[in-house]
Amino acid sequence: MKIKDLDIIPEIKISKEDALIIVDMQNDFIPGGALPVEGGDQIVVPINELGEKFKKEKGIIVFTQDWHPKNHLSFASNHPGKKPGDEFQDGAIGPILWPDHCLQGTLGAEFHETLDKTLAHAIIRKGYNPKVDSYSGFLENDKKTETGLAGYLKSLKIKRIFVCGLALDYCCYFTAMDGVSFGFDVVFLIDLTRGIDQPENNISNALEAMSSRGIHFAKKESFF
Repeated sequence: MKIKDLDIIPEIKISKEDALIIVDMQNDFIPGGALPVEGGDQIVVPINELGEKFKKEKGIIVFTQDWHPKNHLSFASNHPGKKPGDEFQDGAIGPILWPDHCLQGTLGAEFHETLDKTLAHAIIRKGYNPKVDSYSGFLENDKKTETGLAGYLKSLKIKRIFVCGLALDYCCYFTAMDGVSFGFDVVFLIDLTRGIDQPENNISNALEAMSSRGIHFAKKESFF
């Protein structure tokens, strides 16, 4: 499935039962970082603009933040003979290995300087268990350890979530899929994300999987 094949919601009105989940807009995922997503810097300003709309309409805004220790087993550097991009699966680590990125307390782990940090009502950190990979804003890759995001949103009576940020086929994808599992109506903001596409066709597969789960797709221009 390609982005051009998606059905886009034409009009959306934000309510206080809506939450905007801004996924991993951190320096290491921006061009020039340790794990750059092509075009990642292009979505910061429009995400800020949409965040302002959410705030005006009393919607909730949550940032997620990768927060890895140096010895994280998703890093190729912790596997002799392996390199970033190698396919690898071992328990809750995989499906590929990554370069060291978003190390706790480093500049790479900080949010991009042009992202408006004052928009966030909450920040959810993930990926700090060295033996468990972490993509979703809701669940670690062991599919058991919750981040606290679902409970936070439900305590605020949030019904619908909008997912944007980096990267389309990993952290945004898994956040959206887990959002459905936790009972939220999920809308994926396709123009406010960028993908990695590793392994090949990963973006296409992610779009198809989300569509089959009933996840809706929208663009920034859909909001009024």
